[in-house]
Amino acid sequence: MSTYAGRPAWQGKPKPVALALKGLALFMICAVVIFPFLTVISTSLATKAQIDANGGYVIWPTSVSFEAYRQIFDGTGVARSLVVSVLVTVVGTAFSLFCTVLAAYGLSRHGSLFQRGLLSFTLLTLLFAPGMIPVYLMVKQLGMLNTYWSLIIPGAVSAFNIVIIRGFIQAIPQELFDAARIDGAGEWRIFRAIVLPLSKAVIAVVGLFIAVGYWNNYFGPLLYLTDQDKWPLQLVMRSFVLQNHVTSNSATAPGASAPPAQSVQMALVVIATLPILCAYPFLNKHMSKGMLTGAIKG
Repeated sequence: MSTYAGRPAWQGKPKPVALALKGLALFMICAVVIFPFLTVISTSLATKAQIDANGGYVIWPTSVSFEAYRQIFDGTGVARSLVVSVLVTVVGTAFSLFCTVLAAYGLSRHGSLFQRGLLSFTLLTLLFAPGMIPVYLMVKQLGMLNTYWSLIIPGAVSAFNIVIIRGFIQAIPQELFDAARIDGAGEWRIFRAIVLPLSKAVIAVVGLFIAVGYWNNYFGPLLYLTDQDKWPLQLVMRSFVLQNHVTSNSATAPGASAPPAQSVQMALVVIATLPILCAYPFLNKHMSKGMLTGAIKG
């Protein structure tokens, strides 16, 4: 059925009732997403009296207290673990992207050395992943136990990420590669001047996924690290969840009571979530483009 000037119905101006329903649905979705974040932040800033009065969680604190954050950063090792998590995430993401993009480019070029065999081997790992014990024995034989390299190297290369970037590189017009070779460019020059600039969107998307994986990783450190001074933030949070408190070497100020466990727990969640939230806006433009890559053909 047509509406204005013979246009299809879905291209016509929506009715006020439809606009109201869309606005109501959007408001409900935003409320469902924002409400947990607001509760976490508010509870981390609430006092013990407010938490007791609200049954454990506070939606909007009447007075703000930073005692939970002060206790976390005073002698608990959270600051050190935060630095460890940042370093592992930055170094691991850079190393993983370097290996993944190079592997994807090599596997996308027909005629490369052992291209078919290596591609088949890479795809095979999607079906048959190594178990926990073989990976642990490999890390042990390489002497990486209780080192930061054990948190970076074992999960550095993912066959899924290679396939994603390889598909993006294959979508680049072949004429660009042919023109570059006619001008005398080699593979490294083509990779730097053509592939990398045109692949910023997909690299940003895959890089964000890799960074989130490194940042949220706690099972690897639990297996490979025995020195608590090398623990990342996620292991410190796990220790708090199991023990329900953060061991602090700093004394509480005279006349001030220790913050409630709920405030400390929510403060840890805020600290663990904030770096990813800060990094996302800088990648938002590339994320939108990379997510849509390959959805429209022609």
